Amino acid sequence: MSKLRLLVIALTLSAGIAQGQPGEEYHDDPVLFTVGQTPVRVSEFVQIYTKSNQQKADFSEASLSEYLDLYTKFKLKVQKARDMRLDTVSAFRSELDTYRRQLAASYLVDREVTDRLIREAYEHMKRDVEVSHILISCDRNAPPSDTLAAFKRANALLQKALQGADFAQLARDSSEDKSSKEAGGYIGFITAMLPDGYYWFEKAIYNAQPGVVPYVVRSHQGYHVIRVHSFRPARGEVEVAHILIRKGDNEEANVLKRMRADSAYQAALRMNWDEACMLYSEDQVGAAKGGYVGSFGINRYQRSFEEAAFALEKDGAISQPVETTVGWHIIKRLSRRPVPSFEEMRRALSERIKRDSRSEVARRSLIQRIQREANFREYPDNLKAWASQQVDSIFHTFRWKPDSTQPQTPLMQYGDRPYTVADFEAFLARSSRERMRGLGLPIEQTIQSLYQNWVDEAAVAYEESQLDKKYPDFKHLMREYEEGMLLFDAAKMEVWDRANTDSVGLQRYFDEHLKNKYLWDERAVVSFYTLKSEDSTLLKKVREFAGRNEPEAVLKKFNKKGEVLVRLEKTYEKGRNKDLEGIWRPGGMSEPKRDLATKTASFVKVERLLPPSPKGLSDARGYAVADYQDYLEKRWVEQLRTQYPVKVNEEVFRALIKQR
Repeated sequence: MSKLRLLVIALTLSAGIAQGQPGEEYHDDPVLFTVGQTPVRVSEFVQIYTKSNQQKADFSEASLSEYLDLYTKFKLKVQKARDMRLDTVSAFRSELDTYRRQLAASYLVDREVTDRLIREAYEHMKRDVEVSHILISCDRNAPPSDTLAAFKRANALLQKALQGADFAQLARDSSEDKSSKEAGGYIGFITAMLPDGYYWFEKAIYNAQPGVVPYVVRSHQGYHVIRVHSFRPARGEVEVAHILIRKGDNEEANVLKRMRADSAYQAALRMNWDEACMLYSEDQVGAAKGGYVGSFGINRYQRSFEEAAFALEKDGAISQPVETTVGWHIIKRLSRRPVPSFEEMRRALSERIKRDSRSEVARRSLIQRIQREANFREYPDNLKAWASQQVDSIFHTFRWKPDSTQPQTPLMQYGDRPYTVADFEAFLARSSRERMRGLGLPIEQTIQSLYQNWVDEAAVAYEESQLDKKYPDFKHLMREYEEGMLLFDAAKMEVWDRANTDSVGLQRYFDEHLKNKYLWDERAVVSFYTLKSEDSTLLKKVREFAGRNEPEAVLKKFNKKGEVLVRLEKTYEKGRNKDLEGIWRPGGMSEPKRDLATKTASFVKVERLLPPSPKGLSDARGYAVADYQDYLEKRWVEQLRTQYPVKVNEEVFRALIKQR
C-alpha cells in the first residue's frame, strides 16, 4: 500500500468514520439522513461525531451542522465508490482480508490470561532463585510409553526425597543433567524468564518454599525433581570493563601471572584506567576499548567473575584480581541497572511471551472459552467409526487421499456450524507432514492428535467469523478501514490523478482563477563571478569594471586570451539568500573570497531588481495542482449530490442539539 493511501486511511480512521451494518435491527434509532437510498442512523452519527470531536463534542447546533456536512460528503464519495464496484477489485479484497487477519489477531487472545502471564513473568524477574534439580531426560515428542516410564522414574526419586533421602546424593546417583550432576544437582541462582519450554519449571521454583521438594515438573528436556534453597532480590544487570591477565602453561608461570595481576590492580588504582588496560591487559580486542565487557545479568559468565562484578558497590569501583579458568580479572564497574519498572518492561515481556510456549496457556484458555460460548459438541462415535476404516500402511503415507464423495457425517459442531468428515479430511490433506510424521505410532494416536489440532483450529476460525457480531468496535474498525480504502481509490481516480494529468484543464483553470494569486516577491538578478587567477591587481580591475558594466562586456574584456573569468547568473527572491542581505540594491557587490585550494577568487554582483509580479504555472505548479484538486473535488461533490440526493430529517437532527 502506498504511503499516501496509508495517510488517507489513517486520517479517515482518526475521524472515527464507520457505517452501520445493513439488515441490523434498530430500536429507537431513527434515520438521520439518507444518501440516495442508503440510510444513516442517529446512533452511527452520534458515535462518529463523539469519537471525532472528543472533548469538543458539545452537541451545539454549529458543531453538529459542521460535522453533518463533513460526514454527508464522505458518505457521498463512499457510495460512489461502491457503485463503481471498487470494493470488488481483487487487490482491494486481498488488502482488506490482510487487514482483517491482522486486526483479528488482537481479538483472538485471552487478554486476561495473557495479562496475568505478563504480570507473573515480571514478578518472577524481581527475584533470583537458588535451586538444585534432578533430571530424567525425555524428549517432548517421545511416545507415551517412554514418557510414562520417565515420569515414573522421576516420581520415584521425588518420593525418596520426601522420605528424607539426601537430595544431593540422589542427584549424583540418578540425574541425567551432566552439568550439575557432580555438584549434587546444584544449579545456583537463576532468574526469569527461563528459556522457552521451561515455563512450568519456572513456575514451580518461584512458587516453592525453600527446602521443600514440591512435585515433578515437565520441561522440553524431561522431568525434574526440584529443590529451592533460597531467594534474593534480583541483581538486575551490571556494566563492566576488565583487565585480563591470562593463565600460563604451568604453575610456575601462573605465580608470575598472579604477580602481574596484582601489579595491574595497583596501576589501575593510581593511573588512568584506559592507560592501565593498554599497558597490562592481555585481552587484545578489549584493551583498545578500555577493556569494555558490556552489560550482563546472572549466569552469563563464570560465577567468580559475576560475584565480583555484582559485589562492586558503586560506579567506578575496581575489584582486586578475580580468578577464573581463563585467568585473573581486575573488574571496573561502569553502571548498575536494577530490574526496570513493570510499565517499562510490559511491551518487551508481551512480545517475549508471544514467542514463548507459555503462551499456549492463554491459547488453551481462549479455545475453552470459545467452546463454552459456542456450545461446542463432539460426536466421538462418528470419529471412531471413521478411524476404524483407515489403514495404517496408507494413512501414514502420501498415498492417503480424502474420500471423493465428501462424507457429511458430523464430527463436531460450533454454534450452528457442523464440521464433517469431509472437513476433517480436508484438514488432514493440508497436514500431510504431521500425518506422515506419525509413521511407527499407533494410527489411533496419530488420528487423535490431528483431530485435536483440527478442533483447535476450527475454534479459532469460528471465533474469527463471529467477531463482527460479538465486538462492535471490531466491526467499526473494519468498516472504517474499508471505507477509507474506498475513499482513497475513488478520490484518486476522480480528483488526484486527473489534477496531475489534465494539463489542458489545469492551464485553463490557472488562467481563469489563479493568474494573480501567486506572486513573486521582489527579486534580484545576480551575477556570480569567478576569476581563475590569484593576481590581486587583476581582481581589482575586474571588480571595478564589473561594477560599471553589463556582464557581457565584462566577459568580453577579460576573456580575450582564454577563459579567465567565469560568470553564473541566478535570480533570488528577497530574503532567500543571506549573502545578498547587505548588497540588496542594483549594482551591489560583495567582498571577494579567495580559495587557496583552487587558486581562484569570487564575488557577487546584483545586476538589477525585479518588482513583484505574478508567477506562471510552471513556477507555481504545486500550489496550482492543489487548488485544482480542491476545485475538482467540489465539482465532484456537487455532481454526487445530484446523483445521490441527501435528505436530512430535520426533526431528528434538532433533537440532537443540546441547549447551553
